[in-house]
Amino acid sequence: MSKNPELAAKMDKTIEALKTQFNSVRAGRANAAVLDRISVEYYGAETPIGQIATIASPDARTLTISPWDGTLLKAIEKAIQASDLGINPQNDGKMIRLTFPQLTEERRKDLSKQVKKYGEDAKVAIRNIRRDAVEAARKAQKKGEITEDDLKDQEKTIQDMTDKYIKTIDDQVAAKDKELMAI
Repeated sequence: MSKNPELAAKMDKTIEALKTQFNSVRAGRANAAVLDRISVEYYGAETPIGQIATIASPDARTLTISPWDGTLLKAIEKAIQASDLGINPQNDGKMIRLTFPQLTEERRKDLSKQVKKYGEDAKVAIRNIRRDAVEAARKAQKKGEITEDDLKDQEKTIQDMTDKYIKTIDDQVAAKDKELMAI
């Protein structure tokens, strides 16, 4: 089927988006990826923290943010407080320190639900890609571009790819859930 590389590329993008979402879910240890979604106004443009500061992890539960422009300390601090990170930044005048507390059982369960929702959303996206591909194949068959046997082959190929990607999502959700529940 000529659409396979295109179909695989679309499904791969869905998996990449899921991985990005998983990176923003903190699992009890410091990970700079949790700051990826937080932006600060810098010269009139919303700029991700990672592009205006050095982010370091001196230990497993601490992140330090050292902006290249010292005037941004307050703005970064406010952006972190306004985000859904749930961590209070400590500003010492030169850098911002984020200390990640140990996750409570309740917070782990909430994060687990969030991970499962991200997984479900990714599965829906994969199924939508499948639906669009099957519709395109059926239209091609109606126009006489492919035979009915070709249509059946393409539908089977599309379904097999869908099943493979759904299994990948399930595996990733299970792995992230296991990571969250590990103490």
